[in-house]
Amino acid sequence: MRNGRPDSEYLYWRWNPRDCQLPRFNPERFLDLMRNKSWAFIGDSISRNHVQSLLCILSQVEEAVEVYHDEEYRSKRWHFPSHNFTLSVIWTPFLIEADVFEDINGVSSSDIMLHLDKLDKNWTEQYKSFDYVVIAGGKWFLKTAIYYVNDTVMGCHYCPGRNLTELGFEFAYRKALQLILNFVTGSDHKAFVFLRTTTPDHFENGEWFSGGTCKRMVPFKEGEIDMRDIDRIMRDIELEEFEKVVADAGTERGVILKLLDTTHLSLLRPDGHPGPYRQFQPFAEDKNATVQNDCLHWCLPGPIDSWNDLVMEMLVNG
Repeated sequence: MRNGRPDSEYLYWRWNPRDCQLPRFNPERFLDLMRNKSWAFIGDSISRNHVQSLLCILSQVEEAVEVYHDEEYRSKRWHFPSHNFTLSVIWTPFLIEADVFEDINGVSSSDIMLHLDKLDKNWTEQYKSFDYVVIAGGKWFLKTAIYYVNDTVMGCHYCPGRNLTELGFEFAYRKALQLILNFVTGSDHKAFVFLRTTTPDHFENGEWFSGGTCKRMVPFKEGEIDMRDIDRIMRDIELEEFEKVVADAGTERGVILKLLDTTHLSLLRPDGHPGPYRQFQPFAEDKNATVQNDCLHWCLPGPIDSWNDLVMEMLVNG
């Protein structure tokens, strides 16, 4: 709003499931339940966005104290002293080991090298210290990448001119999810784990790098919008791998594994993104200025507060 967004209806729309009521997140109850516990949100910038929503909701009861951040301020940890509750966000956009050569604006100087048989130690080495974990990924797998297994090049995704086998992002994403879910269910650490499904973006007339915008100011009605092929493919892989691991390993070791399926309810909210207002007053000097839009991340308060309503409901009544 400070950046100049003129409308405010997006603050008040709220998703509700069909034929039942989804209660509002109850921060007092949550913090009481989470006394002496720790949570981690593990993934990319959407996981950071998700943790911001939770921090805002909990701040109605207690202000969090930031106790750690990494050099780039991408991984952080907060403590709620009067409940001895710890909340972390861990930056690991692929969840598996990756060599990334990007600047802060996402501009690449070299192709990403992705190790399909190794998890990112950044999160696995801390895993046993968390009671609750929300894992999510997806979007970064759409980027050009070279795929390695046993430190040997196996193929790639979208690397014309490199004379490598095009394996496609679906191959890599499935491999990564299998590795992640097997790690979680095979661990002797009994955590409560949510796998959050892919997040749709709402770029129209282009992508984030090619002039795409999101100018809609109201939610879609049911049936007004179809999921894009890429989002459908990713969500299908998530559902298939989740169901496989639940059927095979189940939760016999005491690990609780839940699917947090936020894709469809997020799809209905094209109005909930910063759009051009990710920067300060972008149209102050020129009403027709060309501005890079953010139609992927979410305004707060906004649509993803419903993700936390769902988390709370699954915790308390699931």
